[in-house]
Amino acid sequence: MRFFGVLLLGLFLNSCSSMNLKDFENKKPVLKLEEYFKGKTIARGVFEDRFGTIKKSFKVFIDGTWDGKYLILKEDFIYDDGTKDFREWKIEKDPKDPNKYSGYAEGVIGIASGSVSGNAFNWKYGFKLDIGSTKINVKFDDWMFLQEDGYLINIAKVKKFGFTLGKVILFFEKK
Repeated sequence: MRFFGVLLLGLFLNSCSSMNLKDFENKKPVLKLEEYFKGKTIARGVFEDRFGTIKKSFKVFIDGTWDGKYLILKEDFIYDDGTKDFREWKIEKDPKDPNKYSGYAEGVIGIASGSVSGNAFNWKYGFKLDIGSTKINVKFDDWMFLQEDGYLINIAKVKKFGFTLGKVILFFEKK
């Protein structure tokens, strides 16, 4: 019975989130994805497991183009163990609501969707994540915050069945 109570408490605490995009609507500098990611950007990041242990660190070289409808992000990942990965995002700005975006990349399950408000962007999507020789379906809940001088902070929770497996922490810099 005690285990069941702890499990329910964990589910409740894990599902609570106090962040709301409206809280950032007056924060500056204002984030416009198509402007920020146009051109060259470099990101440095880590993956932290649910216990707070850093499991991987990596660098991402991003080349972004904006054609007025689609933001294309070509991402080259280099991990601390020497492995490499490539991902290409195709992100569309909603013509009816300039604060909403949707997009797709290989590995994404369905369509990623997000909204921007002030200096913040919240991006959610399912993803087929490589764990060794296996792929597991997880959910990403990304929060990005534009800072002065072209820095962007990204914190993404990675979840499976509502439980947090870990988080990705990235710092982007415009080049």
